[in-house]
Amino acid sequence: MQYRKSKQREKILRFLREADSHPTAELVYAELKKDIPGLSLGTVYRNLNVLITQGLVQRLPFGSGYDRFEARIAPHYHLVCDRCGKVSDFEMPQHPSVNESVQKMTDFKVLRHRIDFFGLCKKCQNQNNQVF
Repeated sequence: MQYRKSKQREKILRFLREADSHPTAELVYAELKKDIPGLSLGTVYRNLNVLITQGLVQRLPFGSGYDRFEARIAPHYHLVCDRCGKVSDFEMPQHPSVNESVQKMTDFKVLRHRIDFFGLCKKCQNQNNQVF
């Protein structure tokens, strides 16, 4: 599907490309509202969906809470803090053999995989060593 060019969409994409925090739609909205007073949260969600459809952005659902978004679409892994919710990219060689193994064990055609590691970030580890 062909989409008309949109200044709002371009600003959302630029914001995501510059962000390293894997922001929620609400954070994207809050940050861009400063420069685009007429921006609505619905517009942000619609444009995020267009960018996802175009393959320029990916949605990162982590189960509970809000989805996160990022413009880095090349395969990579994430570290997710269970306490504060921080999401960080983690550089590690991809293992295409995982896709092949799953395909051999099932009747499923694997196109890609996503692996996220959950635990505590350094900052949360250092906060009085409290357990949840």
